Amino acid sequence: MAKSEETRSLIVATALRLFAENGYDRTTMRAIAAEAGVSVGNAYYYFASKDQLIQGFYDEIAKAHLTAARQAIEGERDFSARLKTVLLTWLDVAEPYHRFGTQFFVNAADPDSPLSPFSEESSPARDASVGLMRDVIADSDVKLDPDLRDDLPDLLWLYQMGVVLFWVHDRSAGQKRSRILVERTVPLIARLVGLSRLRVLRPVSREIVSLIRDLSKRDDVA
Repeated sequence: MAKSEETRSLIVATALRLFAENGYDRTTMRAIAAEAGVSVGNAYYYFASKDQLIQGFYDEIAKAHLTAARQAIEGERDFSARLKTVLLTWLDVAEPYHRFGTQFFVNAADPDSPLSPFSEESSPARDASVGLMRDVIADSDVKLDPDLRDDLPDLLWLYQMGVVLFWVHDRSAGQKRSRILVERTVPLIARLVGLSRLRVLRPVSREIVSLIRDLSKRDDVA
């Protein structure tokens, strides 16, 4: 790892620890820099604000998940198994951060926040996650409506965002309920995707895709 990447990761890790110990609002960039052993100017070189620092946390999670998930699904062809593994792997990677996940993701719920998963600032992590879902489909045995294939990675990413939201509010030991959610809903998703190729259901699946496309448009509504 390059020195700059090491420093960036160190600042993120230090910030996460201080957020957990002192709370997000009470932790300053100066305190983060001091604990990380870097100058304040150096900390601001990598992250112009605490919001950007949390975005760095999101990026670190996305990178770790991408690596772990691709290793875990290598050689697996079953679509349902691949999708379930990707989601459970995210839960594994994110588990150490659950205790302060609520603080981080509450800001992401604001549509005007740069921390929103739909924001321009979040595009690297979002694109990586959608790309992973595209790999889940491409190397699997799934059979589906051809018109659905291009949009399915985005739809699966939205499904993952639903799982993440549930995980944020999951107070069960080890977030057991989040794992149950994945175990029980993935087969349903896989079944619906497979049914989309049936002629009688194609109009329904295409209407769903059309709706998602319209809702995803970024143009301001008059």
